[in-house]
Amino acid sequence: MTAAPPLRLVIADDHEVVRAGYAGLLATQPDFTVAGTAADGAAAVRLCRALRPDVVLMDVRMPVMDGIEATGRLAGTGTRVLILTTFDLDEHVYDALGAGAAGFLLKDVTAERLFEAVRVVAAGEGLLAPTVTRRLIAEFARLKPGRARKGPRLDLLTPRETEVLRLIAEGLSNPEIAARLHVGEETVKTHVSRVLAKLGLRDRTQAVVAAYESGLVVPHAPDG
Repeated sequence: MTAAPPLRLVIADDHEVVRAGYAGLLATQPDFTVAGTAADGAAAVRLCRALRPDVVLMDVRMPVMDGIEATGRLAGTGTRVLILTTFDLDEHVYDALGAGAAGFLLKDVTAERLFEAVRVVAAGEGLLAPTVTRRLIAEFARLKPGRARKGPRLDLLTPRETEVLRLIAEGLSNPEIAARLHVGEETVKTHVSRVLAKLGLRDRTQAVVAAYESGLVVPHAPDG
């Protein structure tokens, strides 16, 4: 059986040491190849459009063009955007998720978590480290209650689809949702697909954002 080609990655960060560090770390994995690096968002967009990488690791705060605008400009290109953020919950990450980022990583992430995150996002999963994503968005919503935008029309969903959306926003995986609802995983996958289609959402990450914006899930202070 022919082995799959390595995942092609781009790293965008305005700190040279950070770019070099991530590049060196990712290059240790046989299924990864670092196709290029960029020092600002505009350069990242140009590089990704030229190289068509599978995943770009995108810093938020960069000169020329920030990671949020760069993420929006890469929508529909096929490149998955993995946002890099700091542990103190950069408020701009909320906007980046809404702009179409597939997920995010904390900059103090361990090597194994980094590798796992890249593989998960490249495979098309939109929600990485779901409990952390939920905590991040809940904290933003709690601290910035006035920033809420008009949420999607949840009346388009059936009661069961609404419940599935609520559980996605709570950070549950498909197997966990199946166990909670006492249904099969294939049934859950079908419900998730219908939720995304009806609400015009790209992936599970945007579903989490939508659940908070619509008021389906009430933000609360994170634990710890």
